[in-house]
Amino acid sequence: QMLEDPDELAVLEEIQQELILQEQSVIEEYERSLRFDEECLNAMLDGLDATDGVICPVCRKNNLTVKAHLVCCQCGLYISTRDMTEGKLRLLLESALTEHSQRCSHSPEFSVTSGTEEGASLLMSCLVCDSWMILL
Repeated sequence: QMLEDPDELAVLEEIQQELILQEQSVIEEYERSLRFDEECLNAMLDGLDATDGVICPVCRKNNLTVKAHLVCCQCGLYISTRDMTEGKLRLLLESALTEHSQRCSHSPEFSVTSGTEEGASLLMSCLVCDSWMILL
């Protein structure tokens, strides 16, 4: 059945226009949301690229200062090393954590031990699986 009443057609056209405007509004909001998400993701990725430092495993707050013969942190970590770089230290920590995670689902703790004739050492230990490892 065809609608021939001009008033009914006008009402239907008005409803159609309102629906089109609502749809455009939703699409614009969705696109704004996508742009915002993309900007946030890019900012996070830029931030990751900017943080080349190695976070101290003991305090988990500060970046470690890594020099050829020394690894230290503002929290008091101070360990003598040989030929250490940030890259080597990062790989050492990552491989130790990966190895531990393969046999235990809990996070190990890091601490600095002293008392040896060689000086302080970085120790990774886990109370759950009763494991420990000297890293530095």
